[in-house]
Order: sequence, then structure tokens, then C-alpha cells
Amino acid sequence: MVYKQLDIAIDDFDYNLPQERIASFPLKKRDEAKLLVLDKDRIYDIPFYEFPNEINKDSLLIFNDTKVIFARLFFNKPSGAQIEIFCLEPFEIKDIQIAFAQRKSVLWKCFIGNNRKWKEGQLVKTAQYKGETISLKAEKVKPEEDSWIVRFSWNGNHPFCEILSIMGIIPLPPYLNRKAESEDNIDYQTIYANLEGSVAAPTAGLHFTKKTFSDLKQRGIKTDFITLHVGAGTFKPVTTQSIKDHSMHAEQILITKSVIEDLISYIDKNIICIGTTSVRSIESLYWYGVSILENKDIPLDIDILQWQPYQKECSIPAKDALNAILERMNRGNINYISGKTQIIIAPSYTFRIVSGLVTNFHQPKSTLLLLVSALIGDKWKDCYNYALENKFRFLSFGDACYFTKG
Repeated sequence: MVYKQLDIAIDDFDYNLPQERIASFPLKKRDEAKLLVLDKDRIYDIPFYEFPNEINKDSLLIFNDTKVIFARLFFNKPSGAQIEIFCLEPFEIKDIQIAFAQRKSVLWKCFIGNNRKWKEGQLVKTAQYKGETISLKAEKVKPEEDSWIVRFSWNGNHPFCEILSIMGIIPLPPYLNRKAESEDNIDYQTIYANLEGSVAAPTAGLHFTKKTFSDLKQRGIKTDFITLHVGAGTFKPVTTQSIKDHSMHAEQILITKSVIEDLISYIDKNIICIGTTSVRSIESLYWYGVSILENKDIPLDIDILQWQPYQKECSIPAKDALNAILERMNRGNINYISGKTQIIIAPSYTFRIVSGLVTNFHQPKSTLLLLVSALIGDKWKDCYNYALENKFRFLSFGDACYFTKG
């Protein structure tokens, strides 16, 4: 049973985005991007480097430290046909870091471009690396929904993450309509990227520099890091008329005990997420804590389903939900929890933990825009109109917004 409020027409979240307003490349200095600020009914903009002075000192900032992998692999058949294999996520191995550590072969869920030209047999790609010739082989195993399971195998004693960095290309968003360049290997990563696993960057974090973090620290503002590995589903358009018929993608998350302790300390203050991925991760924690309170013997792995927050009324305080997770971790003597979340945050959602959001400008009729609307209501239209009228740059390499709940 899903609340009636989720019968939301996606056409209500459309707007005209001219191609020339999409930023094809980032600014040379990340923190010189514009930051749109919504202060109740007032909209204004400042340079991003002034963000540390814009927020309350009594704030906790949550960043997603995932790292984009070189997920696009191009193979050439003897016939001359080019096949693209886009690595999405490991198959069978739940822990993505364990999958990346495999040194001989691994199964991976992939999109295949020009699939009709690859009916059978192995594809082979070679590269020189530190005086060694590395040969990477790809073999189709079976279809899986709208993708394929591919078996990769290679010579040498190299982990799969290293093979991808040698053979692969960074996966820029398709709406940029350009090929990846060598500069993108740095530009399309946050400066704090740590754990490999994403096929798209948590782009709100691209604006942060070492100086930004230094300024935050100087003001006494607390920063924490969680991990959500962004999947290709982040670019999946909503093709249904109503959001209730849309199938949300699931993504892997990892959150440490110290982050949960900090969330409890700041729950009555300001918890600001950098990016929609951080929002989905932190709000998923609440529903995981609720599940523990309802059933103390549920598995340790997080598993939040798309409509879980909308299935029934819930008045459990956020602090109680977080304390339930902490107690469970203490009982199990574990320092982090992991799993997956499919949560969709759309208008009518009640935010339980997050009070503020820094994010980029999103595509029309996207689930990311729905999340923004859930936080600030129809004011998103005023903000986007302001940005369009004032020549803001849109999407992944574009400018940013700072919104607070209410």
C-alpha cells in the first residue's frame, strides 16, 4: 500500500533547459562557481567559496566520498565493429570492494553498446602497463533485465580496479554530448573521493576545494563522510506519467559508527547534506533504525525499499531510530554498516534527519528534482527561473544551490 500522495504527475516537474545552459566543462577554479541561496522567500547568489560563511556554525556537513571508476571499456572485433561494455556493478559478490580486489576473473553486470554485433565468443583488449602486456578478455554469460552479466578475465597479478584504471575511460554523463578528455580524470572526481564504486560523480561535491575545507574547519563546522556508490540509474529518466509507477534504482551504501554518533549529536541542530546521494543515504538510516525497533533480529545489512517510507505513518523520533542502530552496532561489535537503498524521496516525504542540502541544478522530470521539491516545495520553480534568467550553468559541471528545509 502506497500513500495516495505519491500519485504525482512527472510533467509538473518539467522546465525548459536550453542546450547552451548545460555546462560541458567545469570552471578552472571549482569554488568560483555560483551558489544560489534560498532564504525563506528570498533568492540570491554568491560565489561558492563564500559557502562556509553562509551556514550556521552549529552545523554538520555530510559528504559522499565515493570515487568514480573508469567504467567504460571499448573492444574492437576483428571485423572492425566496436563494442562498448559499461560496467555497472559486481554480480554475486555483494561487497564492491571485494569485487574490485579480484585478481584473475570477476562477473560484472554491464550495459553493452552495439550488442547486436557481439553474438558470441570472447572480446580481447590489450594494453602496456609498466613494461607488461596486459590482456583483458570479456565473455557474455547471460542477460539480466536490461543488461548483461559479463565475465572478465586477465593475466598478471592485478586487482580488477587497477585493470579498469588501465583499460577504461571515465563515464561522463550522456547529456554532455562529448568524449571524455584526460582532464576529466581529475575534474570528474571530488577532491575527497576515496572508495571506488560509482559510475557517476556526486557532483555537488565537485565545487569543494582544500580552501573550502580549511574555511569550514576554521569556523568550527563539523564534516563527515559516508559512501553511496552512484549507479547508472541516476540518469534513468522517469518515463511513466505518475511517479508511483516509476521503478527506482538501488545503490550501495556504507556508513561508519562515528557518523551515526555525530548525527545523534547534531539531530537537533543543522545537518546539511552535500548532494542528493548523501540525502538518500542519511534518510535511509532513519528507516533502517525504524526496522530495527520493529524487529531487533533483522539482518545487519541495510536494505531500504523504494516505497518503505510511504507505506504507513511513522512517528518514531529520529534520535530513537539512530540510537537503535548504534545499540545494534555496539551489540555486534561492528564499526560500520552497509547494504543498499532504493529509497525515492518525492513531494509528501517527511525529512527525518536532513535539514539542508547543497546540490547542482538537475535535469527536467528527474527523480533528483523531485527530491529538491520534497525539501522546498514549489519554490524550486522560482529558484530554477532565477538561475535561468541569471545565466547559471546547469547539470554536472554547472553551478550549485543551497536549500534548507521548510
